[in-house]
Amino acid sequence: MAKLLDKQRYKCALGAMQTVQAIDRAIPVLHSGPGCAQKLSDSNGSSGYFSPNIFPCTSINEKDVVFGGVKKLHSTIENALKVIDADLYVVLTGCIPEIVGDDSGEVVSEFADSEKPVIYAPTAGFKGNNYKGHEQVIEAIVDQYLKKTDEKEEGLVNVWVDVPYQDLYWNGNYNEIEKLLKEIGLKPNVIFGYKKGIDNINKIPKAQFNLLISPWVSLKNVKKMEKKFGTPYLHYKTLPVGAFETSKFLREVGEFAGLDKQKVEAVITEHENYYYYLIERFADLFLENRVINKQFTVVGDAQYVLGITKFLTNDLGLVPAKQFITDDTPKEHREAIAEEFKKLNYGIQAEVEFETDGYKIHQQIKEHDYHGYPLILGGYYERELTEELKGNFLNVSWPVRDKIVLDDFIAGYTGGIRLIEDIYTVASQRFN
Repeated sequence: MAKLLDKQRYKCALGAMQTVQAIDRAIPVLHSGPGCAQKLSDSNGSSGYFSPNIFPCTSINEKDVVFGGVKKLHSTIENALKVIDADLYVVLTGCIPEIVGDDSGEVVSEFADSEKPVIYAPTAGFKGNNYKGHEQVIEAIVDQYLKKTDEKEEGLVNVWVDVPYQDLYWNGNYNEIEKLLKEIGLKPNVIFGYKKGIDNINKIPKAQFNLLISPWVSLKNVKKMEKKFGTPYLHYKTLPVGAFETSKFLREVGEFAGLDKQKVEAVITEHENYYYYLIERFADLFLENRVINKQFTVVGDAQYVLGITKFLTNDLGLVPAKQFITDDTPKEHREAIAEEFKKLNYGIQAEVEFETDGYKIHQQIKEHDYHGYPLILGGYYERELTEELKGNFLNVSWPVRDKIVLDDFIAGYTGGIRLIEDIYTVASQRFN
């Protein structure tokens, strides 16, 4: 019997077109049916260098299903190279061409001598979601474009964090983490965001190490780069939000990179002093408010659920109820991620459930006794549920419907302060 999935939190692998969009002057070339791009794009800042509404696309039809669409793909790539001014062309495949057996990789190989690089990533929806599609794009860059080099640049570190656009804070988070890494003496190299395109991609093999800030997404990518380029990697599973985790993060990165400990500690001290100055100014509000209960639930992908749970527990002293991870985390990573929820301060441990069905998540939240007004951070799907429970809701994960984010962020010391502002702004509205 077919399984119904309610309130899905991710897209098909072809959603990786947004990963390509996040690379400055890169363009997705879609080998798919008509309408896929528009259906997969978000209204929250997904236009990028080129709008999804006008991506070059084969728009394959019934005839192509019977006779194959490789000729149409060849002409689409050829014409895209002629009329679109881009630095990187990434061919992404939908379900239909892969079902009928089109050899898209072979077609792309015919453009190996083009003036601009053309690469290919298999992103059929039946192969996984857009988190895995994101990994496929990075793998294509590593396998098909980048070359091994013996040249290494001291202090250069490739930074891999969010899945662009799936996370509404991706651009700001990358910028804030870059800023912090520069302060402790590193040269962060990011390929997503403003003025971060082919030049930064070309630097990838020269890095001293790869820094992966993610519970599981892109772990396979940094392992591949270690094998191909000999680049070691530091896997930091928790997105650093707030003072406690960010200070821990900077110390671990500094030690891995062999940086001056005194310089790292000086940076940490300066940020912590200002962070706790702000916290102290509003201590009465945090300690004596009656509209946010001590218990909270986060619903979202593994990165945000883990990062925010640690922040709310370690920095604000709140108590986690059950947490829900919705990104269809591969089973081989689940045990290690669940262990991270046992590493909270004060001996606190959080129960976490890997669940993609929104109906089941909402039933469990309804059945839990929060002993007051619950704090629920999640996707827009949780808004109505929280109102029913007379709780406090903040939209931090996909889908996002009640805010527009340009370069806001929750990572780092300042990101933690901004998240506190958002949470208590929602709470303070109950007084009005």
